[in-house]
Amino acid sequence: MRVYVVDDSSLVRERLVALLSEIDGVDVIGTADNAEEGIVGISREKPDVAILDIRMPTGSGISVLEAVKSEADAPTVIMLTNYPYPQYRKKCMEAGADYFFDKSSEFHRVNDVLTGMIAHESR
Repeated sequence: MRVYVVDDSSLVRERLVALLSEIDGVDVIGTADNAEEGIVGISREKPDVAILDIRMPTGSGISVLEAVKSEADAPTVIMLTNYPYPQYRKKCMEAGADYFFDKSSEFHRVNDVLTGMIAHESR
């Protein structure tokens, strides 16, 4: 499973890459620290899963979400944010997010989702 991470925090990106590298079958194929690079990278690399932050320089994770979900071969999108407010959750889900997690309390759920997706694919 090919994963692309878009988050403006280098610490979060590093933590995610470390977490994901421990999952058999997951390959982090790219990262970006802003919305513009995220859209370009996801479009170019065609990951199976994109993990997006909401707030970042030069746009937002929501703009990345809308851009990548408009493509025919859109990846599964996990929104991972420090802003888990109901209005953001609603906007993200309406824009096509597959998952919406709070970084402070649900970070581990990214692992659960990817592990579940791998198990489902191997059936």
